[in-house]
This record gives sequence, structure tokens and C-alpha cells, in this order.
Amino acid sequence: MFSRISGTLVEHAGEIARIESAGLVYDLVLPPSVADKVPETPGTPVMLEVFPHFALDGNAGKYTFFGFSNAIEREFFEALLSVASIGPKSAARAFSAPMGRIARAIDEGDHAFLKTLPGIGQQKARDIVAKLQGKVARFLLIQDAPHREVPARPPMPAFASEALAVLLQLAYKRTEAEAMIAETLERAPHVNDAETLLAEIYRQRHAAMASTSAIDEAKPRWIQPRKAESA
Repeated sequence: MFSRISGTLVEHAGEIARIESAGLVYDLVLPPSVADKVPETPGTPVMLEVFPHFALDGNAGKYTFFGFSNAIEREFFEALLSVASIGPKSAARAFSAPMGRIARAIDEGDHAFLKTLPGIGQQKARDIVAKLQGKVARFLLIQDAPHREVPARPPMPAFASEALAVLLQLAYKRTEAEAMIAETLERAPHVNDAETLLAEIYRQRHAAMASTSAIDEAKPRWIQPRKAESA
């Protein structure tokens, strides 16, 4: 089983990162504090440490791959799994706060802070401290995710929300549909109803595809297929 993946980011939506590597696409579950460190732009080269988990569901088995930005984060995850009452999904949810802050709470026996983590109650907080206190020094220096400036986007008008609902019914991803709407409204600010907006989205996409086809047609053909010789 592999412990690291290097490839190209296909999609990053919330706590799921989809990565293409050697012709295969893998879905990785990212703890929230790790997800903030992973790029969001498709096509970006990425390398993540991986913790694979296999679980049986009836007669079928399923692998879940948890991703981390470095080996120390993965070791902290594995350390949390050594607590009998913590499973992989619980551990991933618990890392909603910066890992360095969680390590400090464990080292200081700060049950109150640990109880603020998703899925961690009083008993689990006690179990974590009892098992790991005095053993987390190397995790105290895990760096937080850098602050990301989120560009301000004007609120979506009501008619655009109607168009968004249609695009979602047509199986477009929400991020893709919202981007198409934003780009279309920027290029065609006169649009003021859902039908016109959908038509304008189609027109712009069709024009873009036609332009791409024209460029392909204009490329030189260095190799021409041989014509069959007549008998």
C-alpha cells in the first residue's frame, strides 16, 4: 500500500481532493486543517502523504485514503488513532483546529479546548490526554495554513440563482456552474433574466469551442495519410 502520492490536482472541493497520478485518479479525504493548505486550482502539481484505511461493510471492503501535507502531520494522525476510542473518521474531523494548537492542548491537559473539537466529548478528551500527554512535543511546531485572501465576489442576483439551479440539474458541478455564471455576467452585464443568462452561457461556451476547433484546423499537418493505390 502506498504512503505518498504525487500528481496533478483534478478537483479540490471542501475536504476532498481528487488527484491524478500515473493515469489513475484518487480521492483523498483531507482533515480541515490540512485542506486549508492544499491548492484549489485544478492542474496544480501536488504531493501528499497518505494514510490508507480499509473497512469492511457487510461482504464488501472499501479503502479510504486520508491526505496530509507532510509526514509529521500523518504521524500525529496515527498517534491520535492509538487512542482506543478514536477512529480514522473521528480523528480527521477532530483536526478542524490547527494541529499545533491541538498538540498544545494535549500537552497541557486542556480538556476544555479538546471538547470544542468535532466529535470529541468529555470522555474522549480524557482518553486523548491520558494516552498522549508528554508524547506530542514534535507536533507542537506543525505550522498553520497560510491565510488566503478570498477575492470579493458580488452577490448573485435572483435570476442567476434560477440559472444555477438549472445547471445543477444538468449535472454541472456547483463551482463550475457558479464560475460560468460569474464570467457570463461580467462579459454581458445587460443580462437580467435566467433564460437570457442560460442562452448567453451556451453562446459563449459554443464560441469558445468553435475557436478551439478553428485553431486545431489551422495547425499544419506534417503527415498526410497515403492514398490507397488503385490496382
